[in-house]
Amino acid sequence: MKNKETISKKYHFSGKIVDTYFDADFTMLENLVEKENAVLITDENVFAKQEEKFSGWRTIVLKAGEPFKNQNAINEIINQLIEFNADRQTFIVGVGGGVITDVAGFAASVYMRGIKFGFVPTSILAMVDASIGGKNGIDVGVYKNLVGIIRHPEFLLFDYSFLETLPNEEWINGFAEIVKHACIKDESMFHLLEEKTLKDFQTSKEEIGKLIERNVDIKYNVVANDEFETGERKLLNFGHTIGHAIENTAKLPHGSAVSIGMVAACIISEKINGFSHLQTEKIKQLLSKYHLPVAFDFDKEKTWDILLHDKKKSGSDMNFVVLDKIGKASIKKIPLTDLREIFFIRFQLITDY
Repeated sequence: MKNKETISKKYHFSGKIVDTYFDADFTMLENLVEKENAVLITDENVFAKQEEKFSGWRTIVLKAGEPFKNQNAINEIINQLIEFNADRQTFIVGVGGGVITDVAGFAASVYMRGIKFGFVPTSILAMVDASIGGKNGIDVGVYKNLVGIIRHPEFLLFDYSFLETLPNEEWINGFAEIVKHACIKDESMFHLLEEKTLKDFQTSKEEIGKLIERNVDIKYNVVANDEFETGERKLLNFGHTIGHAIENTAKLPHGSAVSIGMVAACIISEKINGFSHLQTEKIKQLLSKYHLPVAFDFDKEKTWDILLHDKKKSGSDMNFVVLDKIGKASIKKIPLTDLREIFFIRFQLITDY
């Protein structure tokens, strides 16, 4: 398929303009940063599959996966930056999926009290979600993103050639966030996903490019209206409250955990918000169509204990994202006593529902 011209957009925040380049080539990076002052951060999987792209760049290669999104990774980055004699003029570029964008952004934000950074997201999940909006953080044990900072990159560079070597399970992982955006903000995109298949997007650079750009617009518009998560930005947590709670304890991929979390949130939406059971079934069907799980036999006691440490808990209540209808979400403050009853009685481990 003939390459489209690179599409350049500027996304405006309170203290930052993020330059974003869609359908770009990795070689464009040399026009965005001074090579001699840059340090690239990636993981073993991306580096092994795309080693030629890193030729001539100073590169830090980390172990891959969520288990390594922790303080040890930050320490490793900082120690290698010291070995590189990195200073306040050094520019960090995170090249990878959501784990890499998180740790690269976090390390850049704390090294010498903050140096500039940009992202080259390489997975669907990173392209439509993790690299966008300024959140950079690490896990502490089973507690997801407990430590972090909101600080935006200077730029995002989307090179879709990275998707050519993306494993199928990572395509599936990323589509959980796309379905999430459709559920909370874009009913027409929900219908588009119903009409298409995962294969349609995997085999058409044009189709996946349009879908990625649409999702970036959705997330950036939400974040720009509520940069520090005092209101509308909380909607992006749809499916994540329970999803995060089971992700690390059950050792599930992020997308699978969020998919189960969305089903759980639909059940809660039915119970407290009058959400239609038929619409819950439509969401379950769409998730299944994109090979995402809608049922899982998780440890409810352990998951509940983790929920009680969630950042969205406020005193004896939990701020929970529920659906009014497909394409429209809202935030409800649910007493923990009520949530516990739904959690332990209504869910039935989300296997018999």
